[in-house]
Amino acid sequence: MARLVTIVTATTLGIGISVLVSIRPGDAADTKIIDATSFRCVTSMTPVRQFYVDNLRGDLAATVAAANSPTGAVYPPGSVIQLIPGEAMVKRDKGFNAVTHDWEFFELDVSKTGTQIRKRGFADVVNRFGGNGFACHIAARPEWDLVCENDHGCAPIPVTRVMIRALQRTDPRCNNPPPSREDAEALRQLQELLKPRE
Repeated sequence: MARLVTIVTATTLGIGISVLVSIRPGDAADTKIIDATSFRCVTSMTPVRQFYVDNLRGDLAATVAAANSPTGAVYPPGSVIQLIPGEAMVKRDKGFNAVTHDWEFFELDVSKTGTQIRKRGFADVVNRFGGNGFACHIAARPEWDLVCENDHGCAPIPVTRVMIRALQRTDPRCNNPPPSREDAEALRQLQELLKPRE
C-alpha cells in the first residue's frame, strides 16, 4: 500500500511539473489573468490616430495592424485599447463572451502610484459619468470589431480631440510636464461639459 501511495504521488508530481514546464508566458493558461498591473501610462502605449493600443500577450504588431486596417479587422486576443486613462477595453480569447465579441470593458482609477480597477465586465459596465462602454461600442459596424472612431457607426461623443489629448497628457502614471495653457483650457471646458445640468 505504501508503495502504491509513493507511485501515485510521484506520478501526480511528475504530471504537475510537466504541466508547469509546458506553460510559457503568452500561453492561454496565464493570459486570462488581467489585473491592475496590466494597465500602464496611456501615452507609453502605441499611438494610433487619437487612441492608444497595446497587447498583453506581446502581439503588438497584430494589434497595430488591426487598428490601422482601412477596411476593419478582428483584433487579436490580448489587445488593449484606451482613448483616455480611466477606461480600457481588452480583447479576450475567442468564445470568452459572444455578446461583446470577446471584449472586456474596464473603468480604471489612475494615480501616481499606479492603477486600480474600479469596474470590469462585459455588457454591464457603467462608468462614473453614467456611460455604458458596450452600449456605445455595439453601434460600431461589424467590420470594426466594436471599436469606435468617427466613421465606424458609433454615436459621436461630446468631447473634442483637444480635450481627449489633454486628458491623455495628464495621466498621473506618466512623467508629464505641467499642462500647457491649451491643455488647461481644454480641461476646464471638459469640466464644464461634465457638470450636472439642472
